Amino acid sequence: MLTWQTLRDLKLSELEGAADGWGVASNQADAARDRISNQMINALAESQVGEAADAALGRLKQLDRNFEYAYTECGLIRTTLNALAHELGEEQRRLNLALEDATNRKFTVHADGSVSYPAGGNNILDQPAAGGTTRRLGVLEQPSPLIGPNPHQAEAQRIADAIGDATRNANEIDGRFSRILAALKAPPGLAVTKATWTDAAHDAAAVRTAAKGYLPEAIPDCGTPAARKGWWDGLTQEHREELLATYPDRIGNLDGIPAEIRDTANRDNLQLLIGKLEGQPDERSQNQLAGLKSIDEQLRAQPKPGVPPMYLLGIGDEGLGRAIVSFGNPDTAKNVSAYVPGLGTSLDAEFARNDIQRARDTAIGAAEIDPSSASIVWLGYDPPQLPAEKMLDNLAVTSDKDAKAGAPAYNEFMAGLSATNQHDDPHMTAIGHSYGSLTVGLAAQREGGIPGADNIVLVGSPGTGAQTAEDLGVPRDRVYVGAAENDPVTKLPDQNSAKGVQTGALMGFVNPLGPVTGAIGGFLVGNVATDGSQIYYGTDPSHADFGARRFKVEDGPGVHFDGGPQTPAHSNYFNPKKDSESADNIAMIVAGQGAAITTQEHR
Repeated sequence: MLTWQTLRDLKLSELEGAADGWGVASNQADAARDRISNQMINALAESQVGEAADAALGRLKQLDRNFEYAYTECGLIRTTLNALAHELGEEQRRLNLALEDATNRKFTVHADGSVSYPAGGNNILDQPAAGGTTRRLGVLEQPSPLIGPNPHQAEAQRIADAIGDATRNANEIDGRFSRILAALKAPPGLAVTKATWTDAAHDAAAVRTAAKGYLPEAIPDCGTPAARKGWWDGLTQEHREELLATYPDRIGNLDGIPAEIRDTANRDNLQLLIGKLEGQPDERSQNQLAGLKSIDEQLRAQPKPGVPPMYLLGIGDEGLGRAIVSFGNPDTAKNVSAYVPGLGTSLDAEFARNDIQRARDTAIGAAEIDPSSASIVWLGYDPPQLPAEKMLDNLAVTSDKDAKAGAPAYNEFMAGLSATNQHDDPHMTAIGHSYGSLTVGLAAQREGGIPGADNIVLVGSPGTGAQTAEDLGVPRDRVYVGAAENDPVTKLPDQNSAKGVQTGALMGFVNPLGPVTGAIGGFLVGNVATDGSQIYYGTDPSHADFGARRFKVEDGPGVHFDGGPQTPAHSNYFNPKKDSESADNIAMIVAGQGAAITTQEHR
């Protein structure tokens, strides 16, 4: 038990020195991890083949994970000790003020924390009231009507309470942090397993709770991305390291923080999220876990020639999951694009397989034109979850609600890219696919438009909520649209017409022999049953009335009902193997060569 004397004499510098030592250990583990992952593993993979090389690679990768765990745990210990010193320091200051007050008043503080005070005041006989002793939460004696109160008694009681409160609080702090420190230890053996990371996730949560009065209030969750960058730039290296070790989830997802810092934080948080979701049986957790593991594998994969390096700019398990992946450093690249996926997208294995590949393909294509290019996939919102290939079955489940929620988040992300990009005038492109084009369209129609955007690319779009390209905040010749002739999502009926179609049997997709079979010809082919310029979310971006530049894409496979995706043409725009014309055009726009695209007549 801490006594008030122990608290008074406590040397907080020793705790802070111990924290510094753990910080050194954390940094050394981080440096070792970097050498193994970026030097040894790559060099061995490039120069050696065979069973021995494979075994060595396996051991190096395990060692890499071990150092990653050591970095995390040592960083948590560092923050725990600094938070302990911070909280004990507050109580020590409270105690010392009380002791100083007692000395100035010539009171005596005893070993048990009680306080003696001298005689004082006068009674009716003009004699001073007797002195006495009081302790924390003592009861003031009621003086006799004939004797005036001793004015020292109330002051002594206040001092005794302050001494007692400081000592009691210090003991609570000491016990709380002792339990946390006791849990911050590695299991026996040299292997860092799934269970180890699950335990690390619990450790991180406990440290964050314990240190809530030490670090997090300084993190500017509010404010502009530019202000956040200024905040980060003004921090000491020690403060940055502590924030990265303890709050990688918040730093990694904070728009305005440099890309390399976000990548470092999110890679660490990725392991904690995997540990958190391991063993959770619900479908949502398992789907997210599959997506997280796939992203982890891609981050650890051997770099391939011609593929820009991968950066993890955001990761989280809130809602349907969050993931922001860049190929190329968006801070150093002159050309930066950010693609918003659409209907049916969530953080799962399919996202990690398909949507990330779309960003990768765009980055490869753009880098062939201008090496200073980066391409991003931004899953920073919750799109509607009706699968895209089933959108035609029931339009009633889709609305612009999710796009309206995602638009301001996308704009803040783009503002963050502008704040951290190192070029005076970076060339930025906002890309929306499917329902994501509505999100981009609504973002563009917010006050000020999409921050930093020079171009807007819309592919597979059911509309943007805008009537003309001029509504999107950039010159109309900087709005580009790709719409495959066999992509029915780009030919959906306007909402008034759609209301008259039988729910669940729209266009005969659910019941091809039903009464609305003929709607396939009316709505999907030529859209003759509605105003030719209007589709589900406003003017058709590929229509002449909208005024955008329509770039050439392949017609794509027709709609079919024999299993698999019903609308394959809807998914081919970024794929250089399935639609090289579209993929090349998108890459040219991203790389700043929009004048060189091949064009197609408007609808």
